[in-house]
Amino acid sequence: MSEIHPDVQAALDMARDLRHRIADMRERIDQIRARRPSPGGDVIPEVDAMGRLTDLYLAPGTTMRYTSDELVQEIMAAVTESTADAARQHRAIMDSTVPEDSGAQAETVPGAVGPRS
Repeated sequence: MSEIHPDVQAALDMARDLRHRIADMRERIDQIRARRPSPGGDVIPEVDAMGRLTDLYLAPGTTMRYTSDELVQEIMAAVTESTADAARQHRAIMDSTVPEDSGAQAETVPGAVGPRS
């Protein structure tokens, strides 16, 4: 059996390292949960890294304290803030994962959440 050329071995090692880093990054992103309360503090949504609503807490009596329109405004404000917080967390993970010398930037990937120049 022939030996693997050192350049090929180096490329294989780099690919293995990259797979591990990507798996770690995906794990961290999957764990993102943002819970920002509404302005009145009676509504707390939970939003994941993709901006999906995963849970919604309404304090006891909330539906009685607000009109329908006010309740909608409370929910929407809380969901909007939670979504922004989840995006900040996602961006922080992406920024800490991409090495600066790679030349890769998150905004070159279609659909990626990241800073814009």
